[in-house]
Amino acid sequence: MLTRLYISNIVLIEKLNLEFGAGLSVLTGETGAGKSILLDSLALALGARSDAGLVRSGCDMASVIAEFDEINESLKSTLSENGIDYEDVLILRRTLSNDGKSRAWINDIPVSVKLLKQVGDELVEIHGQFANHALLDPQTHKSALDTFACSRDKNYLNLLTTTKQAYTEYHNAESRLKELKETLEKSSMERDFLQHNVAELNTLNVKVGEEEELANRRAIMMNAEKDAAILSDATAALNPRGESLDSQIFSVAHILQRIKTEPNPYQEQIDELYDIAQRISEISQSLNPVDIDVESLDSIEERLFAIRAAARKHRVGADELPQKLAQMTAQLNQLDNSDAELKKLTSELATKKAAFDKAAQDLSVARKVAAEDLRKSILTELPDLKLGQADFMVQQYESTPSQSGTDDILFTIKTNPGMPFAPLNKAASGGELARLMLAMRVVLGDNKSAHTFIFDEIDTGISGATASAVGQRLNRLAQNGQAIVITHSAQVAGFADAHFKISKSVIDGKTITDVKKLPNEERLQELARIISGAEITPQALETAKTLLK
Repeated sequence: MLTRLYISNIVLIEKLNLEFGAGLSVLTGETGAGKSILLDSLALALGARSDAGLVRSGCDMASVIAEFDEINESLKSTLSENGIDYEDVLILRRTLSNDGKSRAWINDIPVSVKLLKQVGDELVEIHGQFANHALLDPQTHKSALDTFACSRDKNYLNLLTTTKQAYTEYHNAESRLKELKETLEKSSMERDFLQHNVAELNTLNVKVGEEEELANRRAIMMNAEKDAAILSDATAALNPRGESLDSQIFSVAHILQRIKTEPNPYQEQIDELYDIAQRISEISQSLNPVDIDVESLDSIEERLFAIRAAARKHRVGADELPQKLAQMTAQLNQLDNSDAELKKLTSELATKKAAFDKAAQDLSVARKVAAEDLRKSILTELPDLKLGQADFMVQQYESTPSQSGTDDILFTIKTNPGMPFAPLNKAASGGELARLMLAMRVVLGDNKSAHTFIFDEIDTGISGATASAVGQRLNRLAQNGQAIVITHSAQVAGFADAHFKISKSVIDGKTITDVKKLPNEERLQELARIISGAEITPQALETAKTLLK
């Protein structure tokens, strides 16, 4: 609900601070006093397109602040998604410089004009030159009809719930079947590949950690092979030119033994040579070659290389091959069991679709009844609003299945007999359209989408009983929310809970528009002025008193 509107430097308005309450508020004033400026200002705060011409002459910048309370849950969600905190007050602020540039804030958070308009459209529904009322959008007609039907029939909400749930289950079953078919189609093309690789990995039968174990064993055996080669070189060194080194030393000792001198002066060396030869012989005999199992090494290398080749082929680590085997085996099993699973899901989908079709059909029938009730209710309202020649029709036609059933709804109107039915915004304009929207809002009883309704030009071309009927319905509409009406009709103004007078004056050579909330006595004078014009007559005062009663 709009609680305050602050305007600064907009056209003829220098500074203006208005406070609004619940119920019906009317604004009256002489032609040219500035009523349209108020709407221009509010629309600016709600995200309307900016126009540098709105900036008061001689000023660099204009600003408008609109303050609201009691916002709905949908709007709270929108604010939260955009990082805007809300407690008890929502403040929309817009500035406009004389070069046409504008800036916007919501609760002191800078926002885009697009977001400002989105929020503004949820807060206020304007019926007049700005035409942002939700019912002109055909996308809102189905939910409006459903809301109307729920207020008349307690079972209607159950139909909506059942249809929504049935569609969700049907849609989920459809998605699962589609996913299975896509998987099967892909797997069918890969069946030979899967079979070959599953057989290959089963034969290989890789164990986790096996690659590391084989690599370690291969390294040990390869080192042993290198050691054998070194040992062979050492043995060859002990046997130069094919004669063992110990034999050569024995030969030297034998030669020295033949010395004739007694005792042999080299006997000690001879004994040492015999000992050395004996020791070399023993060492040479101990250097036996390492026995390498070549077949085992070949077997280890063959398996190790096979495991690594399989890992490269499947683009996984060697230890992940058992998991890859399990995965491909599951895919192959799913393919082998596809007929049964496909049959099961196809049967489930048929059951869910039948349940949705039944729920959607029941809802469609109920909508048809609700549409006729809505038509009768609106047609009942139209004669008193000087729309007696008009006819209202709810068109119901088939649409793509969704959570709300299989219907699309379109509200249509014809304002004169013999004319075809047409969408609301194409069949009426100005005051006719505003009164039509009033009738629909009163009948629909929906004040959830916008807490504040604003009507301009609603009294165009009407007076007397018709104007009273309009005022009465505006008052009814405002009972559970707020309606602000710019009017030239004393009959409409008589139903207001609060009355504001718009006036224009010249101060220090400057024309200024001002707005004042009228106490009862001044309100009586204003109603009389509207009735009789510049000169207030006793008869006009008496009529004004009657209207206020």
